[in-house]
Amino acid sequence: MPIIVNLDVMLARRKMRSRDLAARIGIAEQNVSMLKSGKVRGIRFDTLAKICEALACQPADILEYRPGPEDDFDVADE
Repeated sequence: MPIIVNLDVMLARRKMRSRDLAARIGIAEQNVSMLKSGKVRGIRFDTLAKICEALACQPADILEYRPGPEDDFDVADE
């Protein structure tokens, strides 16, 4: 998947544990763990906003786009 979740990096930078983040934003610790591992197919904007508020960061600090070979396409082909 070309979207990389860097939540673990931001938690480390802020010296915060997953358990603490989960408590602050009101979601299950297991859901934070799934987000950290990238095993989710989506995230609600309100949850992303709460994470950003708790970690004092921007969405781009948590989510990163890395194109893969399957994402390469030529606009002229359309």
